[in-house]
Amino acid sequence: MVTMQDRRSFIRAMMATAGAAAAFTPAIARALEIPADRRTGTVKDVAHVVILTQENRSFDHYFGTMHGVSGYGDRFAIPAPPLAGVPDRTVLLQPNEHPGGKPALIAPFRLDTSVDFRLYRPLGTPHGFVDSQAAWDNGRMGAWPRFKHNHAMAHFTREDLPFQYGLAEAFTLCDAYHCALHLSTNPNRLYIWTGTHDPLAKGNGPAIDNGYDGLDADPLHHGGYLWTTYPERLMAAGIGFQIYQDMADNFSDNPLVGFRRYRDAHGASAAAAALLARRTMTTRSLDDLRQDVMAGRLPEVSWIVAPTAASEHPSVSTPLQGGDYTARVLDALTANPEVWARTVLLINFDENDGLFDHVPPPAPPARVLGRTVGATSIPADDEYHVHSQTAEDAVYLGRPYGLGPRVPLYVVSPWSKGGHVASEVFDHTSILRFLETRFGVHEPNISAWRRAVCGDLTSCFDFGAPDTVDFMGTLPATAALSERAAQLEEIQPPVPDQTIAPVQESGLRRRRATPYHLDARLRIEGAGCALLFANHSAERAAVFHVYDVMQLDEVPARYTVGAGEALTHPLSASGEVADIFVLGPNGFHRRLTGRSDIFSACIETGMTAPAALRLENLTAIPQSIAMTDRAYGATPETIMLARGEARSIPLDLTDSHGWYDRQLVAAGQSWRMAGHVEDGKPSYSDPAAGGPGPLRLALPA
Repeated sequence: MVTMQDRRSFIRAMMATAGAAAAFTPAIARALEIPADRRTGTVKDVAHVVILTQENRSFDHYFGTMHGVSGYGDRFAIPAPPLAGVPDRTVLLQPNEHPGGKPALIAPFRLDTSVDFRLYRPLGTPHGFVDSQAAWDNGRMGAWPRFKHNHAMAHFTREDLPFQYGLAEAFTLCDAYHCALHLSTNPNRLYIWTGTHDPLAKGNGPAIDNGYDGLDADPLHHGGYLWTTYPERLMAAGIGFQIYQDMADNFSDNPLVGFRRYRDAHGASAAAAALLARRTMTTRSLDDLRQDVMAGRLPEVSWIVAPTAASEHPSVSTPLQGGDYTARVLDALTANPEVWARTVLLINFDENDGLFDHVPPPAPPARVLGRTVGATSIPADDEYHVHSQTAEDAVYLGRPYGLGPRVPLYVVSPWSKGGHVASEVFDHTSILRFLETRFGVHEPNISAWRRAVCGDLTSCFDFGAPDTVDFMGTLPATAALSERAAQLEEIQPPVPDQTIAPVQESGLRRRRATPYHLDARLRIEGAGCALLFANHSAERAAVFHVYDVMQLDEVPARYTVGAGEALTHPLSASGEVADIFVLGPNGFHRRLTGRSDIFSACIETGMTAPAALRLENLTAIPQSIAMTDRAYGATPETIMLARGEARSIPLDLTDSHGWYDRQLVAAGQSWRMAGHVEDGKPSYSDPAAGGPGPLRLALPA
């Protein structure tokens, strides 16, 4: 049982866990030392929001081996379609892109920069619409290297990324933050600045490439996008904003230059147009940012666009250069403690490049040959690719655009200290939602489906708690490593000769509360059986992924279940054998093997009542159900149920911090249930997480 420590002993423990490689830099240290300006104890205490969006890294690529997050040690990595000789592989085991190559199967492998410093700058990977849809494969994700290359499976560790791990250990890291689309930079950045890429083609979209990333670019000859952007809405509401960038070198990462109004405003003399252009299409350096902070004139909303070499984009930049740039941003923002005491810095990545991430992104149901595979209780017609622009992308008409793969998001502020992990589902629209929450400027471009599924980032903060973390110690700098990395040339990372499971660190991490209260239970429906997905959450929809392990070549079913709603997934006829693998948010997992008509089991939860296991005998004869704990050491027991009997059995999950993983077996039916019971309070990460990644799908107990 982990108990709270005083702040100095906690920081010592955190430093010991992190190791020397994750020691805090001076910029991080100063940000930790400055207390929050707490006046109301709410989000209203935030006066400034700064958004730094970097380039092209997946979550697993940076943090798959970090303890306390959903990483490579995930016991419930999804099953992948079988290969010759490997009928039970998980998505962590991928085929070599070269048939007959050795090894034939590839697991995520480390870019060991302690052996070869050049590995900080590997080749990039494909990340356009067609190859990204092919790799995601409507949720099957079973042939990633074929479309993204073998080195898409490469990743870093704590030893390779001292700044990134230090930042995550000091503040809050999101491990369920997704890019908006299975797509490239510009369309994803449009979601950060506008909440959409115009999938229904109402304003010269959809944007499905980087074609409009310059003022002079007009590949489709329409003169620019027409829908309204969030900076325009801020200006209309009288909320200050500014983009800090070098217009001569911003890696074409300011997507506003693709809009007709901004193109017309560039060089215009009219007051409103000139003001819009000055705030969005002029050079404002990090020195200007520092001066604005020192003078107390930092606007309410700021976006920062890094130059090419500092962008962290594979092939043209490195994590070391990006870390140094981020440190300089943080150094500028903390130069005036009174400003930092009221500032939130959000650091995210626009997309994953082609870099692998093992978590299937939440998405609306697949549409295959005129049928919907799954269901949604939230309208989602504006989330599909229905307007093609080329013969290549027409192949994927009817595909959901996103959510895309996970990317890192660091939430850096005086209200998010302490090395937390936040596991609520977010995407790029969540940043706009946070701005909505704080400044009251609504963004109507965000779809109903995304509003329901993705949170607004407020769960990443604790606005009411006093400061509990400070800093002690001598810290390394980032500049020297950045300068060394700047001399590198890109190289092709070698694939290891042997396939070895990636290993995730073990250990607990502080964890932010999430809004999820989910269950799935079996029931008899006529001559067959069904699986009922129920969402008892008050505010957040949840996406359940359903994989039929006996038919993994088929598209998985996806169910978007709105808050307070339920949807049903049909199963085989009563008495037939099944193997169903279910994954949901917040560690939710169910696995049904064998029959589906013997008993039903679910976890009853509530904000105040203790968790309980509810069992129901679905048969007309007594049943003896054997229950074992697969992860946390609870004593095995046998539960007798009379014909048709239903019973609730209290569960004490104190020692596992609310996590459960139970297997129940009776009369040819096996039902595994795992997840986390929320009580509205912060807790800790899964004590059983970590260790080697499961390359093979676990057999039923």
